[in-house]
Amino acid sequence: MPLIAGTLLLRNALLADGRSGDILMTGDRFADIGNLEEAAAERTIDLAGDLVLPGLVNGHVHLDKTLMGLPWRGHEAQGSVFGRIENEKRLRGGLALPVAQRARALLRRMVACGTVLARTHVDVDPDIGLLHIHQVREVLDEFAGLIDVQVVAFPQSGILGAPGTAKLLDAALAEGANLIGGLDPAAKDGDAIRHLDIVFGLAEKHRASVDIHLHDGGQLGAHELELVAERTLALGMAGRVTVSHAYCLAEIDQVTFGRVVDRLASAGVAIFTSAPGSAPMPPIRLLRNAGVRVFAGSDNIRDLWYPYSVIDPLEVAMLAGYRSDFRTDDDLNVALSLVTTEAAVAMEYKYDGIVPGGRADLIVLSATNGPEAVVERPPRKLVVKSGRIVADWRHGTALTLPPVALTGSQWTV
Repeated sequence: MPLIAGTLLLRNALLADGRSGDILMTGDRFADIGNLEEAAAERTIDLAGDLVLPGLVNGHVHLDKTLMGLPWRGHEAQGSVFGRIENEKRLRGGLALPVAQRARALLRRMVACGTVLARTHVDVDPDIGLLHIHQVREVLDEFAGLIDVQVVAFPQSGILGAPGTAKLLDAALAEGANLIGGLDPAAKDGDAIRHLDIVFGLAEKHRASVDIHLHDGGQLGAHELELVAERTLALGMAGRVTVSHAYCLAEIDQVTFGRVVDRLASAGVAIFTSAPGSAPMPPIRLLRNAGVRVFAGSDNIRDLWYPYSVIDPLEVAMLAGYRSDFRTDDDLNVALSLVTTEAAVAMEYKYDGIVPGGRADLIVLSATNGPEAVVERPPRKLVVKSGRIVADWRHGTALTLPPVALTGSQWTV
């Protein structure tokens, strides 16, 4: 059989459903999966029974906030959301490295652990204008082909309380930002209806999707979720709206929860969680059972908000499972889906998993199944993005496409 340019064949792969077989990729797609003894490819790798899983998805990061690339800095922000916002605004201009350089350092590590898709929220406010948006997009151009990243124009300082922000958000979307964000419409801006009118008005104008940070708890947060669902339904935006964090879903009474969740499900609003350490966490099982899509990601990664560095989506899946008391293999497979297939669908990324005709994104690691991978989080051996190897750790050194020159352990890039 003649070799075809742009083909990659992985032999003796262990699939997540327990089958063993070969995986043939042509271009950026899976061409065939199974017993492919007669197949030939431009490059062939024997996986010797290693597990193959879908490429990992990080549903929420802040590339412009990370301190990656800088020496360690002790955490000093106040405990409240608004205290952290003010602390960051006070210190961000004095950081020794610009946004682009710090974002680049974080993206290297995200690629290294097998992240093929991410969503980054990038600050837009009257002080910095679109500077962070421009720097992040510059870096993302360098990483084209290694990772797909959606950009959210994020009004962290509010919209109504920060005059000029609405026009900046409009400009960011006009320049190509993929989504528009929002932040605590009631608590931050004091007028949830006007805040959401601006967010959804700009989304409609630019045909952009929406991802809103909602830290507001209890009945206030529940009311805001209903307002989001109402606008999503009115604009026919099912599948294009996310509410991130939604701590209130873990705080409200059963009757209110049932009403709110029914509205979210009917409107097609997804819920994102980072499995936060001390904050209330949306109940994943109950939301899924009600028809609400749930996905996960890192949120803050070693920045002025949060000192920890949870970069690996498998670690996020483990934390979500741990906090949800997931124990069975079925539960752990749900945890895995939060950072693979469910996340991809929530982010409107056309990815069906490892199936013929699907996008050729995958990772290879030493495990016997998906649940074990979530619990153990073994190092990645191989990362394939759109049919191309972007990280190869099988011999202790990563060989990647430019511009990511990784050396040594994947955890010390």
